[in-house]
Amino acid sequence: MDALMEPTLYTIKGMCILDYDGNRILAKYYDKNVFPTVKEQKAYEKNLFQKTHRADAEIIMLDGLTCVYKSNVDLFFYVMGSTHENELILLSVLNCLYDTITMILKKNFEKRAVLENLDIVMLAFDEICDGGVILDADPASVMKRVDLRNDDIPIGEQTVAQVLQSAKEQLKWSLLK
Repeated sequence: MDALMEPTLYTIKGMCILDYDGNRILAKYYDKNVFPTVKEQKAYEKNLFQKTHRADAEIIMLDGLTCVYKSNVDLFFYVMGSTHENELILLSVLNCLYDTITMILKKNFEKRAVLENLDIVMLAFDEICDGGVILDADPASVMKRVDLRNDDIPIGEQTVAQVLQSAKEQLKWSLLK
């Protein structure tokens, strides 16, 4: 019988978005022991894509990791955890990531739109998971924190990214006048 593993907050090993050809759009790996180099990460992503791009399932065990995934028109979303991780927790993170990006892109869900809004998508990654620890699994609250286009927030409550975006837009309008 296996010895019980110590409970830990570090549940997510990595999250990534791949395009329809299996190329990386965005990826974050939180456990440097699993994939210490970018070369190993990309090799794993290629293998993962080959195993999942035609499948109808939502979960796969590959190379000692449990991966949950979801696909859309030309994008594949993956959340990876250890083999001992609860699949429902991984799935809730995946659904949060997918739904948040759907809200960010306002139903214009394709590779081009993700690349145009990559700064906000990266911020969503960071708001959902930090260093492998799940911070939030509610798409509405994540969206509220990453929405850079919201001008009616008092400056004291804005994030640094929101302040920079607002300043950039104000400078652009002052130069155009």
